[in-house]
Amino acid sequence: MDQLGKLYIVASPIGNLEDITLRALRVLREVDLILCEDTRVTRKLLDRYKIKKPLLSYHHHSKLSRTEKIMEHLENGKDLALVSDAGTPGISDPGNRLIANLTPTLSLPRRGGEGEVEIIPIPGPSAVATIASAAGISMDKFLFLGFPPHKKGRETFFREMAESKYPIVYFDSPHRFFKNLELLEKFKPNAKIVVGRELTKMFEEIQRGNIQEIKSYWKNKKNLKGEFVIVSY
Repeated sequence: MDQLGKLYIVASPIGNLEDITLRALRVLREVDLILCEDTRVTRKLLDRYKIKKPLLSYHHHSKLSRTEKIMEHLENGKDLALVSDAGTPGISDPGNRLIANLTPTLSLPRRGGEGEVEIIPIPGPSAVATIASAAGISMDKFLFLGFPPHKKGRETFFREMAESKYPIVYFDSPHRFFKNLELLEKFKPNAKIVVGRELTKMFEEIQRGNIQEIKSYWKNKKNLKGEFVIVSY
C-alpha cells in the first residue's frame, strides 16, 4: 500500500483576509487538493494570495460517499487541506466529523483500510478566541456552546447557560439574536454580556453592558447582518 497522504486542518480568516498565517499560506500552496465548505468563499481567499488549487466541497450536508472520495485521495498519497468558510475547522462545522471518520482509535480501527491518516492542525483565526481576548473579563475558564438550537432544546440551552458559574461564549445569527437574548433574560435577568458582530470586518462592533442595555442598543440598529459572537457572564 502506498504511503497515505496527510490532512492539514487549516484555520482561515473570519473576515479580514489579512488574518492568515504564513504557514497556512505555505500549506495551501503545497497540498494537492483543498476541501472547503463553499468553493466561492475559499476561492476569494486563494485569489487574494494567487494560489491555484483544485477545490472539493465538504460541508454539513455532504454524504458518506464524499468522505469515501476524500479517503481515496489520501490512500493515493495526496495531501489535502481542510478549511472552513471562516475560522478554525472543526468548531461548529463538520470538520470534526470528517476527522473522526478518517482516524482510528485504540479500540476502533479506521473503517475500510489500514494505517492512520496523519492529521496536522495549522492554527490561526478563531471567533471564540477573538471575542475572549477583547471581553475585558476573566476568561481563564469559560464554556463554548456553539450555536443555540433552532427549536427543540432552545429553552434548555439558555436555562443551563444561565446556571453556569463560568462565562459562556456562543454564536448567533441576526435572525435569532433578539429572540435568544429574550430567552437568556428570562433565565438570567441580571446577565452581563459582550457582543461582537462582524469581527475583523469593516463594520466590526464590540459592545458591552447588561442585557437590557444591549437589547436597547441593537434594537436601534437597522439591517443587521453578519454573525454574532456573544459572551454571557
